[in-house]
Amino acid sequence: MVFENLRNKMIGMLRERGISDPGLLAAMGRVERHKFVPPGLEHQAYDDKALPIGFGQTISHPYTVALMTETLNLKKGEKVLEIGTGSGYQAAILAELGAQVFTIEKITALGQRAKLLLEGLGYSFVSRIGDGTLGWQTYAPYDAVIITAGAPVLPESLLSQVKSEGRLIIPIGSRSEQMLKLYQKRNNEIIIQDIEFLKFVPLTGKQGW
Repeated sequence: MVFENLRNKMIGMLRERGISDPGLLAAMGRVERHKFVPPGLEHQAYDDKALPIGFGQTISHPYTVALMTETLNLKKGEKVLEIGTGSGYQAAILAELGAQVFTIEKITALGQRAKLLLEGLGYSFVSRIGDGTLGWQTYAPYDAVIITAGAPVLPESLLSQVKSEGRLIIPIGSRSEQMLKLYQKRNNEIIIQDIEFLKFVPLTGKQGW
């Protein structure tokens, strides 16, 4: 009951900050975020802040997760590639929305931990350990790609794996601050939209930092 109350407060905060998609808010109300943070941090899980999950990585603010997900405007059944599994929380939200989830994590221990947790919670997804900046050509093209770490530039290999009329969301900038950008493929053109300044952990790999 305590966590349910905290989760309801989080949903109220998201509404106040402009998140309005009812399906997304319902999904975030179902996912038990406190199960995705390290022991001892459970009661902070629903605060609007990033929390450490080990290996220099974090679980993003609830608002950040909601903003990125809402901006993608996902439809049930769409194929989504996530770069940076991390705690597994974002993958859980995507799965709750009915997406086909493919997720890559560079840090072996994090990827394995998230896989066990997500499987234990009954989510359907496909995951692997590897360099996310190169994408996952095996299952391409994707309706959407979500990158949950800050990049110096857009990895072209990821954009190339987005299908026609698909979209990609990524934070791009310096190590200290990035602009969240939405790339949309429309009629053989790329439409780029700046969303909001945020701060993420660095995207590492061949086409990252």
